[in-house]
Amino acid sequence: MTKRLMNKETIKDIGVNVCRFVVALTFVFSGYVKAVDPIGTQYKLNDYLAAVNLEGAVPDYLTLSASVLLAAVELSLGILLLFAIRRRLVSKLILAFMTVMTAITVWIAIADPVKDCGCFGDALKLTNGETLLKNIVLLAASIIVCKWPCAMVRFIGKANQWIAINYTILYSIATSTYCLYALPVFDFRPYHIGADIRKGMEIPPGAEQPQFETTFILKKNGQTKEFTLENYPDSTWTFVDSKTVQTSEGYVPPIHDFSMEDMTTGDDMTDDVISSKGYTFLLVSPHLENANDSYFGNMNQLYDYAKAHKYRFYCLTASNAKAIDRWRDMTGAEYPFLFTDETTLKTIVRSNPGLLLLKEGVVIGKWSHNQLPQLDDESAPLDKLPEGKLSVTSLGKKICLSLLWFFLPLFILSLADRTWAWTRRFRKQKSATGQTDGSDSTDKDNNTPVADEG
Repeated sequence: MTKRLMNKETIKDIGVNVCRFVVALTFVFSGYVKAVDPIGTQYKLNDYLAAVNLEGAVPDYLTLSASVLLAAVELSLGILLLFAIRRRLVSKLILAFMTVMTAITVWIAIADPVKDCGCFGDALKLTNGETLLKNIVLLAASIIVCKWPCAMVRFIGKANQWIAINYTILYSIATSTYCLYALPVFDFRPYHIGADIRKGMEIPPGAEQPQFETTFILKKNGQTKEFTLENYPDSTWTFVDSKTVQTSEGYVPPIHDFSMEDMTTGDDMTDDVISSKGYTFLLVSPHLENANDSYFGNMNQLYDYAKAHKYRFYCLTASNAKAIDRWRDMTGAEYPFLFTDETTLKTIVRSNPGLLLLKEGVVIGKWSHNQLPQLDDESAPLDKLPEGKLSVTSLGKKICLSLLWFFLPLFILSLADRTWAWTRRFRKQKSATGQTDGSDSTDKDNNTPVADEG
């Protein structure tokens, strides 16, 4: 009987810890990808607000602050659960969080207000149905963890838990702040450095084509019925109307909505720009009305540099002519403007304005307005400068660096904490059994039990 109970307890402990790691790692991943792209999270929050008719009701600074806070909360909860810090409290908070998130995903699965929940940013796209299934699994795992929180193996003692808590919060906020100032350290979008825009727009041979179904509305003897091509009736029926719906999306290339239109002539400049030889600068601003104009001198200097070396330079915007004229008056801009879809511009670069450098359709460089390249009339041509050469850091290297900066300090803290705890227990056991060095004195530190808040 005792052995059977022990087996049940062991199975329960294993199950709880498996659920704990699944939930914790999901939270860490979700929080981190939000932390490195706070503007992308802000865009998704705005999509949700638009879905409930609150678009524009919440100021941008609040939605941006909320995106940074959401990332910090998810990442912190994931780390606290991963290291079993404040087990009872954290397990309850995660259960409450997952209950709310699951309710939201039930709504989006039924009402379909947004096409992608944004749980994992641009790193991993899920359909609304997949998101609901994922949250149901996480909710079930959270219930198990919350029911038996003390079954989780702890990696950091109570005395040092504050270090991990503060470090995680500061790391998340610092990461978001840096990525707001510069650009996201991980770029999962199709316009990342090294991407070939032309190839991204291609549809491979044999790719699945979109499917459509046409329904015909016909009338005969006062009776109206709907028919398809398969059961189209004879000529005695009178045509009334028809409707066509798309039944299958087919293959959608990674870049499917990229176009540049001359705002003066209305000509499509897309192929001309991405197929041109040499370098092309693209200053990207979804809305010039909200663009940061602090560095307009650097932008104008870059335009002068491009003219001196006969490089193309365009500003892509979704703003109207009035906003463009105001920008010209305010900054003295002389570069030409092309119209591009707002969503596309927000996808290209997370900065307003931001700068893109193309060479024959390949993205060579990306900069925020805070880190524009310092080039002037006296600078060498781009092919002789680092800015003009493609330099791509591999995804694996970026992941390794992130793990080193974030998890290595936590791992060292955990290792030091556990080593100290095991040493104290060992010394306490030796003292209790009389296996000491012969001294009758008792070390108070050795008799201090390891704190366990559960």
